[in-house]
Amino acid sequence: MKYTYEELAKMIDHSLLHPTMTDQELEDGCKLAAKYQVASVCIKPYAVKLAAGLLKGSGVLVGAVIGFPHGNSTTESKRYETELACRDGAAEIDMVINLGKALSGDWDYVERDMKAVCEEAHRHGAKVKVIFENDYLTKGGAGMDSDAFKKMLCQISEHAGADWVKTSSGYGFVKQPDGSYNYKGATEHDLALMRASVSAKVQVKAAGGVRDLDGLIKVRDLGGSRCGATATAAMMDEYRRREAAELAGQGTATHAGNLGAGGY
Repeated sequence: MKYTYEELAKMIDHSLLHPTMTDQELEDGCKLAAKYQVASVCIKPYAVKLAAGLLKGSGVLVGAVIGFPHGNSTTESKRYETELACRDGAAEIDMVINLGKALSGDWDYVERDMKAVCEEAHRHGAKVKVIFENDYLTKGGAGMDSDAFKKMLCQISEHAGADWVKTSSGYGFVKQPDGSYNYKGATEHDLALMRASVSAKVQVKAAGGVRDLDGLIKVRDLGGSRCGATATAAMMDEYRRREAAELAGQGTATHAGNLGAGGY
């Protein structure tokens, strides 16, 4: 296999964010995250204390979303939400930018918004992932095309102290021509663009649309270090299947070689 099980498992932020998620589903999700030894669970703020208790000693971190999913809370609300999440045991914070302000070109506001969360999180020893919601940015904004706009957000995020830049929330639904709502989430183009737009000290997280092992591997290939996922079990079970098949194939080849060497 190209990457080890641990390398890929520790890329996954197991997402437990569905609006209707019950306490039992949250508990089951935390147990699954511990079983597969992923990097973290990504959960709603009210659930941080419960998840921190469930995952204590497991090696799996607790991450909380802030201003989720649309980023429209006031800056002080985001800061205080971050403070409470960190007090309850969050080691990572996934915050959504104020998209309206970004699209208006109010870059000072956008940076202050990010910085308030980053400074609060860092004060508690937590790290921050800044969510852009790229599905809303396909036409660019503030006089820039889409790629230039995303590059600007990357640069502002780094200046504000972000530890990761993140493609999406997984809930950035856009109205389609047929009237339905859907989203793409992380794309190869955006991951490569964002990786190239920040320095080595800032990491990149993919979210939305990565549903199988090959997708997870592609994120890694493109320089992403984290990936939000709900299909954790399917991904990592597939890894074990491929690993077993590879080892079996190697065993067959070795056995055949030994037969040849023995003069049969």
